Amino acid sequence: MSFHKHTLPNGLTIIGEISPSARSAAVGFFVKTGSRDETPEVSGVSHFLEHMVFKGTPHRTALEVNYDFDKIGASYNAFTSEENTVFYAAILPEYLPQAVDILADILRPSLRGDDFDMEKKVIIEEIGMYDDQPMWCAYDNAKKAFFADHPLGNSILGTADSITALSRDQMQAYYDHRYVAPNITVAVAGNFAWPDAVKLIEKQCGHWPTGSAPRPDVRPALPRAHLQVMTKEKLNQEQVFMLAPAPAADSMQRYAADALAMIIGDDSGSRLYWALVDPGYADSADMSFHDYEGTGSYFTSFSCKPEKTQDNLALIQEILREVQREGVSEDELAVAKSKILSRVVRGSERPMGRMQALGMGWTYLHTYRSVDEELANFDAVSLKDIRGVLDKFPFDALTVLALGPLAKLE
Repeated sequence: MSFHKHTLPNGLTIIGEISPSARSAAVGFFVKTGSRDETPEVSGVSHFLEHMVFKGTPHRTALEVNYDFDKIGASYNAFTSEENTVFYAAILPEYLPQAVDILADILRPSLRGDDFDMEKKVIIEEIGMYDDQPMWCAYDNAKKAFFADHPLGNSILGTADSITALSRDQMQAYYDHRYVAPNITVAVAGNFAWPDAVKLIEKQCGHWPTGSAPRPDVRPALPRAHLQVMTKEKLNQEQVFMLAPAPAADSMQRYAADALAMIIGDDSGSRLYWALVDPGYADSADMSFHDYEGTGSYFTSFSCKPEKTQDNLALIQEILREVQREGVSEDELAVAKSKILSRVVRGSERPMGRMQALGMGWTYLHTYRSVDEELANFDAVSLKDIRGVLDKFPFDALTVLALGPLAKLE
């Protein structure tokens, strides 16, 4: 495999990893914008805009967008996170020109008023649907409680009120500010010719406006000891989230943090699994590591019958105290590494997986890391590295949010 990079005169960056043995190719447009870049007045606009991008352009109707993707057998979609909005497609190599043409075209959307008004109803329905899902509702509110005034606490979907109040002109202004060429990276992976890909993308995107789209308020999230109970009496289970600070995306400590989260809370064979799930105390219990620009967080969660919540919460807190005090074992670290290395390799075997890793890596680090380099970084994690993460990001102040029938927790 070989890596290539090119920056267009307007500032748009193109990166590519060629794998001649691959039988497909994948291309993604990574826009560095998400809910953390929104003000309260436009809460949810990034995700709303993702929907609007598929509603048509000066050259294609919404129906033609979908039809043109279908004609080339593309697997295509988009997603919005706290920090990125990504549009992508996986295709047979010979259809890369068409895929680039469609993706580049929809990233210059018409944002017609009628489409805006219609899609607003869809977004509000989506917000209601997620509000009815206890796990999602607990997650979103726990994130808000932990990050507090930090912009990463902003809701990706927004609220029914913020979406209702949002105007088409506000969306246009946000689009004009954030969707400038220097704020976009195009990643290509798989079987393709690099010079041809550059020409394709330059032809479609070389005229896009340039400009500056800085991200303000990049800072670490601080520990926050906080307990919040949200009572929903009709639920049969209690959903609990526990959040704590962790390394940022550009920190080498993220490798140790990922391994530590695997040891404590992987969905099989972890400390939480054996302590809560295997004996039947909880239906689920896990920990995951999330890294962002400037900060990171551990998300620990479990769901159980309401009457078991207090005991399970105390049990997890004791597990975290034990890990903080004594660390982990060589055997646990070895198992975690095996799981992570397997995950990295399996995710990288398809061009779609490599395209996603390339785009995200470049967005956060502005550098290229091959699969072998990623494997080496994870394989190099030692017990000393785990201790270093525990010392810098201790579990001594947790933000805890419970959602379910309970009226209180201690």
